Amino acid sequence: MTVEEFKNKYGIIGNSKEIKDLEDISLQVAQSDISVLIYGESGVGKEVFAAAIHGQSKRANSKLVSVNCGAIPEGILESELFGHEKGSFTGAVGKRKGYFEIADGGTLFLDEIAEMPLRTQVRLLRVLETKEFMRIGSETVTKVDVRIIAATNKNLQEEVDAKRFREDLYFRLKAVTLTVPPLRNRKNDIDDLVKHFINISAKENNISPPTVTDDALDFLREYSWPGNVRELKNTIETAVILNKENILDKKVFESLLFSVKDTIDKRNLPVFLNKSSDDADRELIYRALFELKKDIMELKDIVVHKQREDFEKELSQIQQEVIPLDNMEYEAIKNALEFTHGNKRKAAKLLKISERTLYRKIKEYNL
Repeated sequence: MTVEEFKNKYGIIGNSKEIKDLEDISLQVAQSDISVLIYGESGVGKEVFAAAIHGQSKRANSKLVSVNCGAIPEGILESELFGHEKGSFTGAVGKRKGYFEIADGGTLFLDEIAEMPLRTQVRLLRVLETKEFMRIGSETVTKVDVRIIAATNKNLQEEVDAKRFREDLYFRLKAVTLTVPPLRNRKNDIDDLVKHFINISAKENNISPPTVTDDALDFLREYSWPGNVRELKNTIETAVILNKENILDKKVFESLLFSVKDTIDKRNLPVFLNKSSDDADRELIYRALFELKKDIMELKDIVVHKQREDFEKELSQIQQEVIPLDNMEYEAIKNALEFTHGNKRKAAKLLKISERTLYRKIKEYNL
C-alpha cells in the first residue's frame, strides 16, 4: 500500500510535510507489533493515527479497544484494565473481563497514559513484559496477546524526571514515537480539513454542502485553534447546521469563534446589535449554542471529578471499617491467652483450634 492509499483509507486529512512524514512512519510500523507512543496536544487527532496503525496491521481483523486513562477513577482503573472476579471487592457482583482480555489478539489504545497512577503503571509494565496478568481477586494467570499504542499530551520525560511516571515503562512504550503537530503549525491543511468536515456534516444532515468564501478561509487560517482539529470540526459542524443561505463567510466564523469570550464578558450587560433581524437572531443562536457546549463540558468535568472523589472517599471508608484477618486472629489469640492466664490448652479450647495450631500461631505472631 502506498502512503497516499493509506491516507485515503483511514481518513487522514492534510498535505503538509509534517502529516506526510507521520503517514510514512505509521505505514512502516503498522505491520510490526512494536509499541507506539503518540504525542500531541488535545484535539490534534492522535486517535486517528492509532486507528490507522491498527487498521493496517496484521491485527486489523481483531478489536481496537480505546481507553482514556484520565477519565477512569484511580481506584477502579486496574479493574477496568485487568478485570475482576465476583466478590473481589465491594460492588463486584459478577466476574468481568478487563480491556486487556477484550483486546486479546488486537490493539489496546491507552489515551492520556500520563494520567495512569504509578501503582497501575507497575502492573502494565509486567503485562507488557510477560504478556500475562491476574484478574483482581483471581489466583489464575491469564495470558494475552495485545499490541499497545499509547498517547499523551504531556512530556513523558518531564513526568519521569518529576517521579510521576516510571522510567522503565516510558522506555518500554517509546519504541516508536510519533508527534502530531498542532493545527496552528500546519495551517496549509486547514482548507482540506474545512472541505472534509463540511461534506461530512452536510451528508449527515441531508443538506447541500455550503460554499465557503475566500475571506472565511483566510480568517480560519489565521485563527490560533487552541482546540486544534477537534475545535475546527465542531466549528464547521455548527456553522453548517445553522447555515441558511448556503454560504459560510467570515462573519459566520467570527460569531462562532469569538462568541464564547464575548458572551462571558457581556453576559449581564445589554447588547446593541446594529444588524438585520435575521443576522441578530443567528448570532444569538450561535452564542447560545457555544455557551451551552461550554457549560456541558464544564458539567462533564465536574461529574467526572465528583465520581472520582466519591469513589476514593468510599474506598477510604471501607479500608477504615474492614479489619484484616491477620489482625483479628492476633487479637483473638492474645485475648484468649490473657483470659486463661497463659494456659495454652484452655486457650486452644476457647479458640476451637488444636494446641499444635495455637503453638504455631504464637510463634508466628511472636506472642
